[in-house]
Amino acid sequence: MKTIGLIGVGRIGTEIARHLLSRGYRVLGYRRSSLTQFEGIGGVAARSPAHVGEEADIVLSCLPGGDSLDQVVAGTNGLMHSARNGQVVVELGSHPLSAKERQIARLDARGTVFVDGEVGGTTGMVTQRLAPVYLAGAADACRRAERIVRAFAESVLYVGAFGAASKIKFINNLLVTVNTAAIGEAVALALRSGIDSDVMIKAIASGSGGSVLFPIRAPRMVQRNFLPALGTFETLSHYFQYINDLADGVGASTPLFDVAADLYRRGLQRGLGEHDVAAIIEVIDSLCTKTDSRKIMSSRK
Repeated sequence: MKTIGLIGVGRIGTEIARHLLSRGYRVLGYRRSSLTQFEGIGGVAARSPAHVGEEADIVLSCLPGGDSLDQVVAGTNGLMHSARNGQVVVELGSHPLSAKERQIARLDARGTVFVDGEVGGTTGMVTQRLAPVYLAGAADACRRAERIVRAFAESVLYVGAFGAASKIKFINNLLVTVNTAAIGEAVALALRSGIDSDVMIKAIASGSGGSVLFPIRAPRMVQRNFLPALGTFETLSHYFQYINDLADGVGASTPLFDVAADLYRRGLQRGLGEHDVAAIIEVIDSLCTKTDSRKIMSSRK
């Protein structure tokens, strides 16, 4: 039975583990907090990242931001302590690109290849194997990782040189930010106009203004159904600085994103951090006049 290492067994990590286990893999997992749920679905608890690396040739990591990646790779009992020739480590979590880049040389010195990976979807999409996974870096290592990743992702895309997966994820989440805000604005206008909401959703979902997100988020906006969340204000706002840094680094302008991001920041100030991003309609509804909307635009100048 082949062992796959998994570091960061949170919400998405747990769903990844379920798929791997269902395909007959032994999954050796580690996280700083409790592994009770992970063990309950058949996973094997590891003592440390180094312990994971000792037993697995392919290590998947799905970590939050901050210094978590540095700690897992280079900290006490980090992956560096068990890294070896031929091993592949794939980081599927989102971090500043510089944080991922720091790990390349650290692991390469031990013969381990570090791959830039990203999950392009929510926990629910991972559960259904609908979330695409992007892999970037050394082509041979990505091909090796792809065979494992296909256990939990129908679509696995090799997107090029190291860093390309992160950049695509940031661009994807720019679109999620703008698109969801636009849906909120449209639904708010429709409801104030007295249109039958069910008819409106059906018509627009199949029309030129529809999108993948529209039939998911528009009904929640109409019903004011924001908990439990598919994707939270807190999670989405985690990407705002990454998007800004990418745009600044290449000299790109993001005027629509800038306005939409300000709306989400207002939502965070209103205590909507753990609510589904569909609650952006609450923020938009609170802007009672066109004058208020113009103030947001002028604040970005």
